[in-house]
Amino acid sequence: MLVRALIVLFSVLNLGAAVWWIAHDSLPPPAPVQVPPGVAPLQLVNEAGAPPPSMPPTPASATAAAPSPVDEGTTAASAQQCFSFGPYASNEAGAAAAAKLKPLVRTLATRGQAETSTRGWRVYLPPQASREQAEAVAQRIGAAGFSDFLIVRDGAEANSIALGRYRGEDAANKRVQALNAAGFAARAQALDGPEAVAVWLDVVAGEAFDARRAQAAIAAEQFRKIDCAAMPR
Repeated sequence: MLVRALIVLFSVLNLGAAVWWIAHDSLPPPAPVQVPPGVAPLQLVNEAGAPPPSMPPTPASATAAAPSPVDEGTTAASAQQCFSFGPYASNEAGAAAAAKLKPLVRTLATRGQAETSTRGWRVYLPPQASREQAEAVAQRIGAAGFSDFLIVRDGAEANSIALGRYRGEDAANKRVQALNAAGFAARAQALDGPEAVAVWLDVVAGEAFDARRAQAAIAAEQFRKIDCAAMPR
């Protein structure tokens, strides 16, 4: 009796469970999760075939700017120096000096310059107001112990007094100083010789260039610093 009752009870329970399973409403699907803009959604490892999320592009402003190269032309220009060596009395002498100087510099240019040679020096007193005054001054010069003087009678320098000619400037200056000390306003003047063309070497050199050593190496009478902007390009 008891067994039957249990069988009937289990049958009723099974039937009720089947009726509930058929009649119940299915649960709605879960709502999709809203992801904030710019954030990549999570992805499971086993989701095969899904492409990896792309990284946002790097802004151009975040890229570090590469340092600009140093302007080598400006640096080189600021480090250069320019000189002129000479004068040389002939083209042959200038060419020989240029051959020695060229390896030491960046650029070299040969330049010819007209120069007037000096034949000597003369010492004189300027023209006096009259011949009588010139003769009076000449007498005073002789009385002071000086010799070698002459009154110029004609020409543009009439009534001047010539006081001697000298080969070198030093000798002429000594004569002038002695006459000045005695109270005579003597002067010295160079006597120009024939015009000649002298050769000069203009160079552009680096910062370490030694101009004095180069002058000795090429036997230049002198050197002078010049403006690099005046050098030919």
